[in-house]
Amino acid sequence: MKLVAGNSNHALAGAIAAYLKVELTDCSVRRFADMEIFVEINENVRGEDIFIIQSTSFPANDHMMELLVLIDAVRRASARRITAVLPYFGYARQDRKPGPRTPITAKLVANMITQAGADRVLTLDLHAGQIQGFFDIPTDNLFAAPVMLRDIQERFNGDNLMMVSPDVGGVVRARAVAKRLSIPLAIVDKRRDRPGQSEVMNIIGEVKGKSCLLFDDIIDSGGTLCNAADALLTAGATDVSAYITHGVLSGGAVARITASNLKELVITDSIQATEAVRVASNIRVLSIAPLIGEAIGRTAREESVSSLFD
Repeated sequence: MKLVAGNSNHALAGAIAAYLKVELTDCSVRRFADMEIFVEINENVRGEDIFIIQSTSFPANDHMMELLVLIDAVRRASARRITAVLPYFGYARQDRKPGPRTPITAKLVANMITQAGADRVLTLDLHAGQIQGFFDIPTDNLFAAPVMLRDIQERFNGDNLMMVSPDVGGVVRARAVAKRLSIPLAIVDKRRDRPGQSEVMNIIGEVKGKSCLLFDDIIDSGGTLCNAADALLTAGATDVSAYITHGVLSGGAVARITASNLKELVITDSIQATEAVRVASNIRVLSIAPLIGEAIGRTAREESVSSLFD
């Protein structure tokens, strides 16, 4: 087994390597003067089980192209099997046609990864579960919920907790965690007029006197989360925290979160934290390196990874 890391998240790749007690494969990922990506694997990988760790986070197109070139490089170097490990799968929000003459880009990206030469995919908290079916190769979709559940149990008294889905689309995800914690569920009903903007319309559930936990897979601009926190506090919640797997946090999202009424935002390191995230007073990062490392180890040993979904 060999681990190959792109440039998207060196910190996570190093932590995964440390968990597995292996060294990252020596490789160079650099750019020509015109920003073409060049990859060179500096050690023998012939006949090896290769795991390429690369989140397709900002800049998404660059990191996606790095992943494709890395896959091609190890395939041409006669790797035995290639697993694309995507802690964050970009373009996942484009999983259907929202209107006429629009693409299903998540399917396109799945095709590109497959055609580049990947034999299987390992990812975390896909925005929509059906994206697994976009791949024509085995795809394991891990869940960060067990990591977050442990953190919630260590930090909160469950007697006064309320799990909250920030929109109707995330109800299934939030309900599963609420069931594990044996706490009630509320839903924020919102209407989005245009991409990147949302307006909270109604709170479904009694949140008065409750400590609310917003639970979702992606936070991008942060507008939905901040509006939801305001609406919950207006409805009588004592405080509002949020547990989100992928901290995209684009534009002024970090400043928006810092200035918001959120008590705390907890994200994972599926996307490498920026300096602004690291110094933010109410943003905390949980490591998913042990989860992904264990999944990689089991895949290499041809063992079941289904227990990691629990």
